[in-house]
Amino acid sequence: MNASSARRPELLAAGAATVTVVLWASAFVSIRSAGAEYAPGALALGRLLAGALVLGVICLVRREGWPPRPAWRGIALSGLLWFGFYMVVLNWGEQEVDAGTAALVVNVGPILVALLGARLLGDTMPPRLVAGMAVSFAGAVAVGLSMSGGGGSSLLGVVLCLLAAVGYAGGVVAQKPALAHASALQVTTFGCLVGAVACLPFAPQLVREAAGAPMSATLNMLYLGVFPTALAFTTWAYALARTTAGRMGATTYAVPALVVLMSWLALGEVPGGLTLAGGALCLLGVAVSRSRPASDRGRGRGTVRVRGLGAARRPAARDGGRASSAGAGTTD
Repeated sequence: MNASSARRPELLAAGAATVTVVLWASAFVSIRSAGAEYAPGALALGRLLAGALVLGVICLVRREGWPPRPAWRGIALSGLLWFGFYMVVLNWGEQEVDAGTAALVVNVGPILVALLGARLLGDTMPPRLVAGMAVSFAGAVAVGLSMSGGGGSSLLGVVLCLLAAVGYAGGVVAQKPALAHASALQVTTFGCLVGAVACLPFAPQLVREAAGAPMSATLNMLYLGVFPTALAFTTWAYALARTTAGRMGATTYAVPALVVLMSWLALGEVPGGLTLAGGALCLLGVAVSRSRPASDRGRGRGTVRVRGLGAARRPAARDGGRASSAGAGTTD
């Protein structure tokens, strides 16, 4: 296998992660807009129903079928923690605090992902990952402080965003083992369904609010379901199957920087110097965390071909090493 062929899976995974980060950044703008008309639970349910519908149709067309039994534990946990709990409390938290504070608090999540991944999945934490996360977190703090409005954030909002970060981290770590048994599309589709079922108590509220909400708010809710949920969570799972939970979590530090850029372009909110510097630090940290030592870049890595969209890429055994029990990919 030549070097370009060996690098192709990594490039595809990086591309999938980029799609995820861009769409998740756009979700902040849509949540802010739709959240003015929809309550947190109703917005989460509408988003999940739209996402589940799109994903279900794709699964039928591709004849994906039901996930294998060993994948269901991870799917159920990620569905409850990430698709359900996370979305509700994040929607609620963003109604209580400004966007800068929310972005700052939620960005505790990647640190929790790396720590839980190391403890529960056997993921390694190489120095480049730790250094990149430190740089990105400093950038997230700068963005959060620069975008915070006058220090008027409520304690409830901060707590809700922190709970959202915990739900996100738990969902990522629960999802990783499932991807060793099922495809990215299966894990995302059935995780979204689990989250939708968990949010069904909000159905009457969704019906009432949809009847009186302006079309723009409803379209934003549908956008959240189709793109930041159905598409972005699938590309996330695809990339997660091919790397460690810690490295994927660190990638999401690019979100605050992109939110700043999107607010600038879409809303005309011109960022200040501290905001731009923080955004640059976020992106620099992501680049550091995803980089590899020079000794690894010239070395081709063997792969094991397993099933479908969500097949986890495992490094060929070398020097007596072993892949993690969760099927983690590159560990650097």
